[in-house]
Amino acid sequence: MSKFNPVNFLKNLDKNILLMGIAIIAIIIVGVLISTGGNSGQFLDKIKNFGGESKDDLAKKGIDYINNSILSGQKAALVSSSEESGLVKMKISIGGSEFDSYMSKDGKLLFPEAIKLDDGANKTAGSPTEQQPEKTCEDLVKSDKPELGAYIVSQCPFGLQMQRVLADVIKSAPSLAGNIKVRYIGSISDGKVISMHGDKEAQENLKQICIRDEQASKYWDYISCYMKAGDADRCLTSTGIDKNKLSGCTTDSNRGLVYAKEDFDLSSKYEIQGSPTLILDGQKISEFNFGGRTSESIKNLICCGSKTQPSVCSQRLNTASAASSFSETYVGTGGSGNSGNAGVNCAPAQ
Repeated sequence: MSKFNPVNFLKNLDKNILLMGIAIIAIIIVGVLISTGGNSGQFLDKIKNFGGESKDDLAKKGIDYINNSILSGQKAALVSSSEESGLVKMKISIGGSEFDSYMSKDGKLLFPEAIKLDDGANKTAGSPTEQQPEKTCEDLVKSDKPELGAYIVSQCPFGLQMQRVLADVIKSAPSLAGNIKVRYIGSISDGKVISMHGDKEAQENLKQICIRDEQASKYWDYISCYMKAGDADRCLTSTGIDKNKLSGCTTDSNRGLVYAKEDFDLSSKYEIQGSPTLILDGQKISEFNFGGRTSESIKNLICCGSKTQPSVCSQRLNTASAASSFSETYVGTGGSGNSGNAGVNCAPAQ
């Protein structure tokens, strides 16, 4: 049997077939150029992904999933898309804050966050994608009055989700209010509060800190209003906040910054980066070991940390997962909460 000779094969190939093949290739190239408006970057992207979806198509698919299945109340918008480490990187904007998310090129896997393994700074305990050791009720240290600290930033969709859960706990079981304290993640530089998603978030963090520490009786009223649409001015008025007192606190370095520094020092002590992160009497704990981001889960955490079970422990609270981001209702417009948000939180941009 004679061996296949590619040179002879090409010589014997009908010239008409060759010309037809070249013409078809040319038509494909012209079609791709037209579809991309002559943009060379998009052209190369189309050619590289010929037979599959482009990075822009995949990014749009990811945004659609985030809006339809994760967020409620507020929508995510695509800022840009690129390729990084074999994945499609999506820069998205939610409520004026930007986050990085990733998708696999086959469009089947969505990664809300990623850890760069060659960056030691990202291996801090408490990073949002790090799994906390699973704990049971028996594992928790007991105290007479356990304190649950919820560390958040004010414009993180999942920080808002946690605040929504806590507000519902306090509404349904007021006796637990003394066991819960919201704290904020950030730092102070040159006399100014810094937050992971920019100055707007930093100023809202400081505002909420001042209300918490100087007008405590109005804190949960304000939070319950703010988490609906993020309208701070309207909520300050409707909840009767003393605006002069609040302004004095946010501008007086001996007041607002002192309160904020206490939160930030504790955040550093517990090596907290992700919003939300829970600390129960000095122990980092995952709400997902106790049922998720639900009112019932938070109640169970506090009861498990109590030496003597308060009567509220026999009361069953809301078992639905709270809506993330801004939402007029507890479970959002979808009616089923965000049970798929397990382990999802906000972290500083990498």
